[in-house]
Order: sequence, then C-alpha cells, then structure tokens
Amino acid sequence: MEADLSGFNIDEPRWDQCSFLGRVKHFFNITDPRTVLVPERELDWAKVMVEKSRMGVVPPGTQVEQLLYAKKLYDSAFHPDTGEKMNVIGRMSFQVPGGMIITGFMLQFYRTMPAVIFWQWVNQSFNALVNYTNRNAASPTSLRQMALSYITATTTAVATAVGMNMLTKRAPPLVGRWVPFAAVAAANCVNIPMMRQQELIQGICVKDRNHNEIGHSRRAAAIGITQVVVSRITMAAPGMILLPVIMERLEKLHFMKKVKVLHAPLQVLLSGCFLIFMVPVACGLFPQKCELSVSYLEPELQDTIKAKYGELVPYVYFNKGL
Repeated sequence: MEADLSGFNIDEPRWDQCSFLGRVKHFFNITDPRTVLVPERELDWAKVMVEKSRMGVVPPGTQVEQLLYAKKLYDSAFHPDTGEKMNVIGRMSFQVPGGMIITGFMLQFYRTMPAVIFWQWVNQSFNALVNYTNRNAASPTSLRQMALSYITATTTAVATAVGMNMLTKRAPPLVGRWVPFAAVAAANCVNIPMMRQQELIQGICVKDRNHNEIGHSRRAAAIGITQVVVSRITMAAPGMILLPVIMERLEKLHFMKKVKVLHAPLQVLLSGCFLIFMVPVACGLFPQKCELSVSYLEPELQDTIKAKYGELVPYVYFNKGL
C-alpha cells in the first residue's frame, strides 16, 4: 500500500524548533558524521527528491521514510539559503571527525612554541572554512574580506596561545593545558564577525512569516552573529576544559607513563566523544530561523515596514547561520 503524501510538507521540521530539545534532536539528525561518507550520487538523489517533494511530484511508491532520509542528507550537505552543495570539510556533519583530530592534537601538543603555532593555524584554517561554508549566503563576502578575516583570527589565536603560554610557565601544569581553549575562544570572537562583516555593514536579509523579503537589518545581523559565536565556544568548551583534567590524572597512572605514544590518539578519541554530543547541543542553543520584533529593528526599516504593511508584520525572520 502506498503512503499518502498529499499533506506531507518536507520542509516542516520533524521536531519542534521552538524548544531546545527539539532543536538538539534536529541537529543530531543533520550533523550525523556518517553522512560525510555518503556518495555524491546519493546526495544528488536526495536533492532531486526534496525538490520534487516541494513541487508535489514525488515518484509513485515513494515512502515517507525515503523522503525523511532524503531531507536529512539534503540538510547535511546543501546550503539552506542557496541550495548549493557545501564542501565536505565545511559541513557541520564534518565537525566531529575534523574537530576531534584538531582538538586532540591542540591539547596534546601545547608545550612547545612551534607546535602551538602550527596547531592554532590548522584550527583557524578549519574554522575559516566552516564559517564561510555556513554563512548567511544572502550577504556575499569578498575574497579580500575572507583573507583579512583569516589572517586576523589566526593572528589572534596564535598571539593568545603564545602570550598565555609565556604567562603560565610558572603556573600549575593544568593551567597550561587550558591555554588552547582560551586561544580558540578568543579567535572565535574575531573570526566569525570578521568573516561575516558584510552582514554587519549592509545588514542581513529579513523576511516575513511567508518568506517574503522585506529588507536588511544590521541589528538582526549582530544578534545572529553573536549567537553563532556563543554556540561555537560552547561547542568547544566541555572537551577543551574537562579533557585536560582527565588527561592530567590519567598521565599519572603507571601504565600510561609506559605508552606515551598513545596519549595523542587517546585525546583525539575522547575529543570525538565530547563533540558527538556537543555539536548538536551547541547548534541547538538558538533557533536556526530567528524571530525578531519589528520594534527592535533600525528606525528607518521600521518605518518602511509600517508604511508598506501597517501592523500586519509584527515580527521578521532571518537565518542566523551556523
């Protein structure tokens, strides 16, 4: 028996996006690291199925489960604004495999200056690609802006790490292990706003409830970017704060002193355990589709909306990015 798909809306979230738990379940679904291994032809099939479902012309015999799986692949690999396929490394589904390797090595090799500089550079290169891939695509970013953002964030991260390493030489060893997190947090506060500075300058596209574009708002951009910065720092915090404490105790054990070569792989593995949960939790802290009262927008945009729509548009909506 064929499933009745007459009332099926493929863009309707499976879980309530107004609740934190609902958003976490949603991001657990689309940040599934296994989707990174899905072949290109299967991703292309998913996009075709999603587009056909939107037009109401799905092939006969199609099951709801197939459409839900197609939407999962589509959300994991295609940009929500443009519909273009995102590069693999920049996808949120690559945050666990990519982040666990970089985080593990940052936490392991924090003692020598060359290692600190190298791994902070690798991390910021990865972050810059992720930030660009998950930007709000309605506000294009020039190559010059991307280069400036990348250089500024990398310099900030390296300067923070090197400076704090020098300041904590006489501090307890555990304090030194927390330096990478301080560098990552500082760099996130620079990298994301710099990468998305065009939104802060020209404003982010805001729409009404029916997805009709009604203007651009710098205030909305500032809110969205701030939420992304908080989410990214939250994503890294548990692993980079708790893992040094765990390793500090483990390394004192007799058998761990005999297998120092396994310390780095162990940190990578444990970092992955933290990120498996923290990627969807951090992404779900704030709604992807933000709602903002018209009264909070710039006065000139408020006047434009009221002149055109009156009191019919009390709220505007925008994609904050990831």
